[in-house]
This record gives sequence, structure tokens and C-alpha cells, in this order.
Amino acid sequence: MSNLFALAYPDLATAQQVRNEAISLQKQQLLDLEDIVVVERRQDGRIKLHQATSTTGLAAASGALWGGVIGLLFFMPFLGAAVGGATGAAVGASTDIGVDDGFMRQVGEHLRPGAAAVFLLVRKATADKVVPALAKYQGQIIQTSLSAEAEEHLKEMAKAAQPA
Repeated sequence: MSNLFALAYPDLATAQQVRNEAISLQKQQLLDLEDIVVVERRQDGRIKLHQATSTTGLAAASGALWGGVIGLLFFMPFLGAAVGGATGAAVGASTDIGVDDGFMRQVGEHLRPGAAAVFLLVRKATADKVVPALAKYQGQIIQTSLSAEAEEHLKEMAKAAQPA
């Protein structure tokens, strides 16, 4: 079972650094992420989600490939690829994997304009190495799926790991 963590930062640049650090930790096998998203509250108050993977792009490419193959059967590969790509893009845009977009937008509404948050859906982590690596960015834990006791322990670990 995965655990959800939402960490708030004063600006988008810091949140993106944290996302890059988390991806680096995953490459080192210290963190196993199911999903990671940066949520930005723009100065005009609008919420922008920066997804790690684009389901629209992947589905469009897959649809174009299969549409082209099917189109070959009817001697219209380009038409098949175009229709398949458009259909795949539409299906991919409506697909939501990982953390629910509506939930992230709702939490993002509580950020001050110009601020950002990183949502991490974590399968497993080496806490004694991951917490200090992310704590140096001095984010505020705004949401977790942990028990109250485990969340309090995490906050204490993060506070102890932050630079003075």
C-alpha cells in the first residue's frame, strides 16, 4: 500500500528541485514512487498541475501506432494513424493515474498565490536517507496518509534533519 505526502514550498522553483531530488532518490533505489506531481498556485489564483508523466502523449502515440497498423489492413495507414492518435489522445487526457487530480486541486486552493506543493505517492522508502535529503528544502508537511503518531514522528525527523 502506498502512502501520500503533500509538502508545501514558497515557490515553484523549490518544489521542482524537490521533485528532481525525489526522482534522483528513486534512481538510487532509496525511494519507490508511484506518482509525483508539483501543484502550483499561480499569482492569479489558478491551479496548475505539473504531472511527471503525460498519459495524453503516451496514449496518443499508442493510438497512432495501432491505428496505423489497422489502417494498413484497409490500405489507409495515414488515416488510421491520425484517427488512432486522436482517439488515444482523448482517452489519455481523461485517464487519471496516481494521486487524484481533483484532490490535488482542492489542496492547491489553500496555498498562497505563488506557492507550490509536491505530492508524492510512495510505495516504500528508506526514511533515514530520504527524509534528510528532502528536509534540506524546508518544506511544510500539509497532508499525509500516515497515522497521527507516524505523521508526528515524520515531522520530528524532518525538523531534526533541517539545516540550522
